Formats: sequence, structure tokens, C-alpha cells
Amino acid sequence: MRALRRLLDNLHPLFAKGGRLENLYAVYEMVDTLFFSPADRTRVAPHVRDGVDLKRVMTAVVFAAMPAAVFGIWNVGFQANSAIQALSLAGPDDWRGLVLTVLSVGYNPASLWDNMWYGMVYFLPIYAVTLAAGGFWEVVFAAVRNHEVNEGFLVTSLLFALILPPAIPLWQVALGISFGVVLGKEVFGGTGKNFLNPALTGRAFLFFAYPAQISGDAVWTAVDGFSGATPLAVGTSGGMAAIAASDVSWMDAFVGVIQGDLGSTSALLCILGGLILIFFRIASWRIILGVFLGMVATSLLFNFFGTNYTPMASMPWYWHLVVGGFAFGMMFMATDPVSASMSNTGRWIYGALIGALTVIIRVANPAFPEGIMLAILFANLVAPLIDYGVVKANISRRRRREGLA
Repeated sequence: MRALRRLLDNLHPLFAKGGRLENLYAVYEMVDTLFFSPADRTRVAPHVRDGVDLKRVMTAVVFAAMPAAVFGIWNVGFQANSAIQALSLAGPDDWRGLVLTVLSVGYNPASLWDNMWYGMVYFLPIYAVTLAAGGFWEVVFAAVRNHEVNEGFLVTSLLFALILPPAIPLWQVALGISFGVVLGKEVFGGTGKNFLNPALTGRAFLFFAYPAQISGDAVWTAVDGFSGATPLAVGTSGGMAAIAASDVSWMDAFVGVIQGDLGSTSALLCILGGLILIFFRIASWRIILGVFLGMVATSLLFNFFGTNYTPMASMPWYWHLVVGGFAFGMMFMATDPVSASMSNTGRWIYGALIGALTVIIRVANPAFPEGIMLAILFANLVAPLIDYGVVKANISRRRRREGLA
């Protein structure tokens, strides 16, 4: 770290005003503030001081998401190796297979080593492409605006990679994160000014532009020639009877030993990560509880009144919690402090709206079984309106109390 500090000090004249690389000063500032304390500090009143700056907030989010990410990497390898062993399939026949062969990695689903490396050769390229493509746009916009590149993209890149299927083409990864960063964030002013979650915006673009590659059965398990549906897709087509016939138990889904996205299969670890965010006061517990209660209430209504409507209407709330990306969306996406409601009452309404819409989309529109993504994006759109209504209601109540109404 001392060597890095000396290197940055020597490079500072090149990047400073009047230097040869003045237009790339934002890149220099990003590296400097990422590893060291920022040079600009609040020292006098009337500014509010807080030890939790943007860098520490983003670090905490990454820390909270790591258990789900590591488990997801293992699960990708476990699902693939299980399919290879059970059906006598071949391993990857591309560069991934060559890497596994060089590392003497086998295809044994009982081996932690084999599962982790198999998952890594799929996760790391996706994450690397996400960082390269998204980071490129971050630097371009920072250079044009003469702003520094902040640490917000580190969280966006990780969350985006974790909500993608493992077998998605890498060019689609680059296209999706580019759409999310540019049209979901930068055109509105960058970090802190976007009203949509950039990671979800990028995934929604891929979902509608390339539905076969983002939601087809072949993308969930990274094995050539193998196709298998997720429990959510099975339940959409055949209800709880089909899920039971697929030999997937509720505990399997809760722990996360099922097919699905790279990092959102384990409801257990997603909830653990959410509790970490609540502990650090980064995520709002009101939003999380609102999402949960909205989901429970709506699923109970469908269970009672609409069991003959669609197969998904009979799914109980505790299954909605563990299938798809509900737990991940509830803990990491809905709680985005920038795109969520700001008032306490608004957070309850915002969260309940997401939970209710998730179940409604899953039940009423089988074409979009993963309802949590669309529900959060819709709630992002109306979050300012929710806060506006809450403020106006508070003003009206105050005027009535003071006899001014």
C-alpha cells in the first residue's frame, strides 16, 4: 500500500489541472479514494459529519453480498457436475474446458474443488465483462463531466453479475450492463441521481430483448446439451404438484441447491446479507418488512379466492419467498437508497407495493414468472409520487391540527 501511495503521489502532477492527463483526473481520483481516505473533508460547521462515507457504504454492500456470491459459484458447479454425472454428459468443449483440464479439475459433484472451479470459469468471465463494459461508460461520463469515478459501480457490477444465468452469452452481458449504466443511471446525472436501479434496468433490457437467452431452460445449468427449468418456471406451468414431482423440497430452495441465477438461489444467504445491511443501517428494514408483508397478504388472497385461476395461484407464501430471485430482490434491490422511497411511511407503501406486485405478476402473467424484477422497477418509477403523497398528507394533517384547513 505504501508503494501504491508513492506511485499516486508521483502521478498526481500529470493528472492535476494543467497536466498532460488532465482529462483523466477522474480515473486517478477513483483509484486514490478507493484505497485511501479522500483528500476533501468536511472540517467546519454547518455541515453534517458522518463516518460512513460512500466508499464504506459500498464496501458493506459488497461484503453482505459475498456469502450469496460464493455459494452461487459453488452451486453453478454443483448443478453442472450433477447433470454431467447423472446423464454421462461431456464437460465444456470451449476454453473453459481447457482451463479445467489444465487445473486438473474433474466433474465430481461431491468435490468442493471441482464445483468451485467449474463455477468460477463461468462467473469470472461474466463479472470481468461487466466491469470492463460498465467501467468504460463510467469513465467516459466522468471524463466528460469532469467528475470523479466513485465506488458505486462496484456494487452495481456485482449485483448485475449475480442476477444473470451462468450460461448467458458474454456479449449480452456487455450489452446489458451498458444499457443499465448509460440509460438507467448516467443520463440522469450518475450516482445518487438515478431513479431506476441500474442493475435491474440492465437485466430487464436483456429479459425483453433476448428472452431465450435470459430465461430459457438451457441457460440455468452450464452444461452443453442439458436443459432444465427452475422451480419457479416449473411452478408456473404446473403448480405445486409439478414442483413436488421435480423432487425439489422447500429446504432445497431455501438453502439454494437449485437451478437459477448465479447468486440469487439461496434465500438463506440473501436474508443473511440483508440482515448485515440492516445492521450497518444501509438497508431500510421498513422496506424489507413491507415487501415481505405485501407478498404474504397477496399470496394468501390468491390461495383463498383464486386457486382455480392459474397453477401459481395455489403457491403458498413461504414458497414465493424461496423461489426465483424474491429474497435477493427484497434484500439487495428493493432497498437501494437512491431509487427507493425516502420517507418512513413511503417506505412501507413502497415495500408493500413490490411484494404485492411480485405475486400478481407471477400468478396473473405466466410469461414473466420472475415478478420481483418488474415489480421493483415499477415501484422505482412511482417512489417519488409515493413520497410526494406522504408529504402532502402530513401537511394536510398539520393544517387540520392548527385549524388552518
